[in-house]
Amino acid sequence: MTTPACSRTTATVPASSPVFRRSEDLGNQITELCGYINAATYRLLEMIREFDQEGLWELDGVCSCAHWLNWKCGIGMNAAREKVRVANALGELPKISACYSRGEISYSKVRAMTRVATVDNEDYLLMIAEHGTAYHMETLVRKYRRVTRLNEDDAEKQHDNRAFRISHEDDGTVVLHARLPAETGALVLKAIERALDQNTQDVSAETSPEPDAVERESFEQRRADALIDIAESYLANGPAASSGDRYQVMLHVSAETLAEDEEPAFCRDNTSYIEDGSHVSAETARRLCCDAAISVLKEDDDGELLNIGRKSRIIPPAMRRALRSRDEGCRFPGCTHQHTIDGHHITHWSQGGETRLDNLVQLCRYHHRLVHEGGFTCKKNTAGGVAFHDRNGRRMEPSGKLPAVRPSIDITEQMRDRYEDLYIDANTCVSHYSSGGIDWDLTVSGLMN
Repeated sequence: MTTPACSRTTATVPASSPVFRRSEDLGNQITELCGYINAATYRLLEMIREFDQEGLWELDGVCSCAHWLNWKCGIGMNAAREKVRVANALGELPKISACYSRGEISYSKVRAMTRVATVDNEDYLLMIAEHGTAYHMETLVRKYRRVTRLNEDDAEKQHDNRAFRISHEDDGTVVLHARLPAETGALVLKAIERALDQNTQDVSAETSPEPDAVERESFEQRRADALIDIAESYLANGPAASSGDRYQVMLHVSAETLAEDEEPAFCRDNTSYIEDGSHVSAETARRLCCDAAISVLKEDDDGELLNIGRKSRIIPPAMRRALRSRDEGCRFPGCTHQHTIDGHHITHWSQGGETRLDNLVQLCRYHHRLVHEGGFTCKKNTAGGVAFHDRNGRRMEPSGKLPAVRPSIDITEQMRDRYEDLYIDANTCVSHYSSGGIDWDLTVSGLMN
């Protein structure tokens, strides 16, 4: 069993001992390699900035540069978004960029600095980065942002900072955390209070041998029940003055066409139009009909309405639940979206494709449009799965392929050759921090000036 480092007690090690020399030698190798990694990471971010600003990630049909990094490089989405943010911020910060390119500061420090850095305060931030640790830099930025928030317009900042977060505990419970502007927060609380009052009245009106049934539950428990009631009410009644369907496509065809066993006219030409009379392309019509409620209006040759067919849903609810359970979000390579998802017919129903689970795949709105109107295709492969192809017909891999790394390569030697003109050594990225406390009021004040 390994003893934790924090609980080890060792005798003083002489500077001449092999253990001391081993510690010093290995420590120098680690810090030197970190310097090279810093310089290489700067080059990586420089390339990411070019890749993002030139929009080259769009050629692969992904939603953003961060999605491309997640797909091709195996970088987590949060980390990928941060790398794109930092990369773009460095383009406006020449002094921090120059210091980073020499391997003198770490990504952790740069990431923190770019949250607040401007051309005017670069020198001050670099001074803190040189003499402090990553912890000091993160703490300074956090305190500085807190002070600046207090000095900004409260109403506008409250609106910009609105958020709703969801997390799942180990016992299966769901934790909700909302941050709302004052007026909308009061609106939500008012709705919860009204539901709470209604629940209290309903329980009190019941004939019960225990009149204090309400009192036995805590206020927090009853408020949680009120929130559930609000959700159930919304799901049952929907938003005010709103239809339950995202799309209701009114399909106008002649009686003769409807009687023929052929593809509907709206899928063969550009005569399709939505309820408001605006015309859409055949592919757009197919996309809207992939996952929507369809009502057929049967007309005669003079345009007189004969009858209105019963509204039918292309993908029934039970099959939709099975599809959601199977795909767990958008299936397009590199996409991580799990919300605002459409069901897509691989072979469209208007072309004879059946509404069956093996002919359906989930796509987010962005990729659903790309598959119908953007030149990308989605087909079944020989194994019965789903294969996507880009605009040039090339098959897209479900996940990015990382290049093979030969284990015989000495990474440190390779980096020395590449960055030999930077003169990186074991002290390049080491902070010049001396022990002692930091006067945070003075430090933040310096950054405010």
